[in-house]
Amino acid sequence: MKTLKDYLISKEVSADLISVIKTVAASIVDIADAVRKSDGSKAGSSNIYGEEQLALDVLSDKIMMDHLKKNENVGLVGSEELDDELVIGEGDYAVCSDPLDGSSLVDVNLSVGTIVGIYKTKSFIGTKGDDQVAAIASLYGPSTTLFLTIRAGLVQFKLDKNGEWILMKDDIQIGEGKMFAPGNLRACSERDDYLKLVNFWVTNQYTLRYSGGMIPDINQIFLKGKGIFSYPGYGDAPDGKLRLLYECAPMSLLMEQAGGMSSDGKMRLLDKELKDLGQRSPIFIGSNEEVKRCEEYLD
Repeated sequence: MKTLKDYLISKEVSADLISVIKTVAASIVDIADAVRKSDGSKAGSSNIYGEEQLALDVLSDKIMMDHLKKNENVGLVGSEELDDELVIGEGDYAVCSDPLDGSSLVDVNLSVGTIVGIYKTKSFIGTKGDDQVAAIASLYGPSTTLFLTIRAGLVQFKLDKNGEWILMKDDIQIGEGKMFAPGNLRACSERDDYLKLVNFWVTNQYTLRYSGGMIPDINQIFLKGKGIFSYPGYGDAPDGKLRLLYECAPMSLLMEQAGGMSSDGKMRLLDKELKDLGQRSPIFIGSNEEVKRCEEYLD
């Protein structure tokens, strides 16, 4: 069995980046434990975007930050739960995270996850998703799994009973196939183009796989090797609700490293420059032909 450390060494990853990835992985182990023990209660506070926070949101963010602050290679951190990016040291690496993506699903016992992007920068502002040196997405389901790219393909690890990350799938590849996860369906009420796209998927007998969580839905695309996840903007939210830095960019790097695509409907999402930490973006991510279809329908 190949562990996470074994894999990183085999890919000749630098010692400092290995330490950062291992720190993130260790925080995910602790967040997984917190998710298992959570009662889904509210924290009585809101994040900077005005979204009500679960106690588990706050705890997950604290777990991630506590781990990162102990790593001398990390100089900058960012999180959906923080007001601003935070300098924590002189290290070369910057780590941004959505520590608990899909937290609204906790009280109904559906899967949630953690999304992480790793950069070499002194500020996230002005970066593009393509500047990431690594990206990670974990899923807390019946088992705890972790997708990783170090820009050498996409791999999946599983947390074993001893707390070790074991390589489960190497060189994950995305092909073509009829599976769709249509986010923000309310947009169909005022966007005929999105309604036509959804009707195409339905009338062509695509399999619906939508949980309401970005990570579990894209997890299925990774493991089934096909499909599309869509989240367009509309009305008062022309850029949708998903954040470029904390969600869209890391997931896009993971997808492209598996041979898939990601677009905001007009351009490659990894080419999109970050102008504001809370910047949002529409996202269409998955199989190449399906992403291109989204661009054509929603032009």
